[in-house]
Amino acid sequence: MNTGLTHIRLQGPLIVGAGPSGLAVAACLSQRGVPFLILEKENFIASLWRLRSYDSLKLHLPKKFCQLPHMPFPKEYPVYPTKQQFISYLESYAKHFSIHPMFGCEVKSADYNTTMGLWRVVANGSEYLCRWLIVATGDNANPAVPEIDGLTIFGGKMVHSSGYKNGAEFRGRKVLVVGCGNSGMEISLNLCRNGARVSLVVRHKLHILPRDILGRSSFGIAIGLLKLFPLRLVDWFLILSSRLLLGDTSRVGIARPQDGPLHLKNTTGKTPVLDVGLLSKIKSGQIKVVSEVQRFTSNGVEFMDGETEEFDSVILATGYTSNVASWLKVESLSGQAKGDNNKSSWLSNMKGKNGIYSIGIAGKGLFGASTDAERAAEDIAWQWNFLGKHPSSKINPYVA
Repeated sequence: MNTGLTHIRLQGPLIVGAGPSGLAVAACLSQRGVPFLILEKENFIASLWRLRSYDSLKLHLPKKFCQLPHMPFPKEYPVYPTKQQFISYLESYAKHFSIHPMFGCEVKSADYNTTMGLWRVVANGSEYLCRWLIVATGDNANPAVPEIDGLTIFGGKMVHSSGYKNGAEFRGRKVLVVGCGNSGMEISLNLCRNGARVSLVVRHKLHILPRDILGRSSFGIAIGLLKLFPLRLVDWFLILSSRLLLGDTSRVGIARPQDGPLHLKNTTGKTPVLDVGLLSKIKSGQIKVVSEVQRFTSNGVEFMDGETEEFDSVILATGYTSNVASWLKVESLSGQAKGDNNKSSWLSNMKGKNGIYSIGIAGKGLFGASTDAERAAEDIAWQWNFLGKHPSSKINPYVA
């Protein structure tokens, strides 16, 4: 035991994170009669959605694929709910299932004690002991900043996409967006609509798909087709539909990979970009596609193709990384070394050894997180009933 800490033994699992994934698994546990405790470092739920997302953000997939278990979105919500609508939905979700996280509790460390057969989680001067630990901190805990020569000497405004809210403050400015995933594309479009002069860095080949095909979600169509046809045929259909609806993207400087979008997603985790109007802006010349950045200068950029250009501002839409390795001592997991990002690891497979689970960390989005939440809750509930319940505490319903 660590000295100076208050030791708290929990009846059920401890959940780290009160975002969509944490709320989803909490609701699934609640439905099965398993008590739980959620620790959340911020003072509210869905902190990443509130603090690190841009104002114009909408769900990339239709609401039926993004709803959490056991509670659909309100019928009056549009097919693609806004950021604020999603946050409101999460607030209603927590209230409906009586989910009350312990806010302001940042986990400093977690390790598995083989002698006790329990997880030890340290947060805010307390050590929580539990049989099950559920990691639900998401993929987007830490902004990823690339190592580019001269990054620190650029004299203009530079901000990571996690700090971008809207394009109003960039009106009339020359802005370079580094990163061409869904966030980079949507931020570029938002900047353009707010009167900025936008250049978008496209480093690699990528698939851009229409968000909708004949009024239906391309994702929904793909899910349906995969039940009937092999993946390669579904990929062929998506690429053909994209060419018919969007045209040849290579003509505007965005080449497609040889492998299909679903194949790439399954093998590399790289998500295809869903077009919500950006391509039309590129074709009209309102948004300029540029090559990879070689280095930054005090007032602009030198590109790999030798071109140089001045910019007032730079938006780094370069993604995020998980913070799990900073507090979870994964050496305690057999075969899992600290910092191991192997896709075959427990982080990608929902369940690990010694009663640890991960929800919403494998890059499968809300759709995958909800599925994993149900699986994890079912697995824990089986153990809970098979191994027997701990006696309830008169002081704290979470504590045995």
